[in-house]
Amino acid sequence: MSIRKGKPYPYGIHVKDMKELCAESPIIKMPAPKKVYISMSQHIGAPAIPVVNVGDKVTKRQLIGKESGMISANVFSSICGTVTAIEDIVTASGLKMKHVVIENDGRDEEIFFDNIADFEPKTIIERIRLAGIVGLGGAGFPTAVKLSPSTKLDTLVINGAECEPYLNCDYRLMIENTEDIYRGVKYAAMALGIKKIIIGIEANKPKAIEAFSKYDDIEVVVLKKQYPMGSEKHLIYCTTGKKVPCGKMPFDVGCCVQNIKTVIAIKHAIEDNKALSSTVLTVSGKGIKTPMNLRIQIGTPLEDIIEFCGGLVGETVKIISGGPMMGKGMIGTKSFTRKTNSGYLFLTKEETSLEEPTNCINCGVCAKNCPMRLMPMYIESYALNGDYANAEKYGAMNCIECGSCAYNCPAKRSLVQSISLAKNKIKEMKKNGR
Repeated sequence: MSIRKGKPYPYGIHVKDMKELCAESPIIKMPAPKKVYISMSQHIGAPAIPVVNVGDKVTKRQLIGKESGMISANVFSSICGTVTAIEDIVTASGLKMKHVVIENDGRDEEIFFDNIADFEPKTIIERIRLAGIVGLGGAGFPTAVKLSPSTKLDTLVINGAECEPYLNCDYRLMIENTEDIYRGVKYAAMALGIKKIIIGIEANKPKAIEAFSKYDDIEVVVLKKQYPMGSEKHLIYCTTGKKVPCGKMPFDVGCCVQNIKTVIAIKHAIEDNKALSSTVLTVSGKGIKTPMNLRIQIGTPLEDIIEFCGGLVGETVKIISGGPMMGKGMIGTKSFTRKTNSGYLFLTKEETSLEEPTNCINCGVCAKNCPMRLMPMYIESYALNGDYANAEKYGAMNCIECGSCAYNCPAKRSLVQSISLAKNKIKEMKKNGR
């Protein structure tokens, strides 16, 4: 058993975590819906290409979308049924995505891979690729690519911080599925040829810390409860002491970071021969009758989830996909679960700030709290004036969009949205050679 305290970092913020709403609620398996709407864009990179047609009968875990490049991922059916449509759908996030719509026929059948031939790194990585596994912490980067670095790595870091308020899905998995996580971690380490394994867990999760203390070959690092502790660069620093420079990636300092749900998916792909077809997420907030931690089939309509949790109560003024700090506000309930979903929040007036923004008062609080040591007020100002060159000069592309700046801004400025706009415009300019 090896447990130690992580290194502190001097910036970031402390937020009320609101995890008590369902932290002690075990994961419940939600019944499969009557219809699923499965997006072909559930990952960073090129969308999957549908390999089924309207009218086709499909079985649970059957391939329905094939990866279309190195940075892409396979997509599988999450139920048995009939393909009733393949269409572009504008979701509650405002994005148009191609979906395969499948009507449930009630069959209890599923498809499995053949047993894995051996446990060589290439074989493990190929199985992970075939299973459509991506980073399930939110980013959705194809895991097979992440486990195939061009340089030699020495440390595998498992992200058990879950620093976002309200969310408890990783926490519940850490105490309910500890052995699955452990076995998935070992396969990821085998794929990378790494022996040093660290799991970083925030100090407000003592049951999870205790659960992993029984493993002699994993070092448990107890992290200070601080936001955004789950950010890759901060997690690496606090667990290993290594600093990832601006513009660099974890593999540049010999590290690979994997999420809790991702390593469980790896275990299921390797040992149980299962493709990725379901996920675990938190449904919380004072605007939902019964906050829960749910295992749901990918493609489940949000409206079905709301009904399963007892419906909306009080005056829900904001719906968020993800956590309140880095999640995305939604314009309605027409949304369908994806691989990378971590939660849905239904927030009331008392849980949100609805004040109109006022002029920046030049207090510097945003810069003081920024974990990346940026000056958000300047980046925002340049972004709003269309001066994206200077926005980039002041570090817009290094922003991790954690929301620490906006959280404590007395003027209630929409800093993250402005910086995100600048980043998108800078990427667009570079793509067009400007």
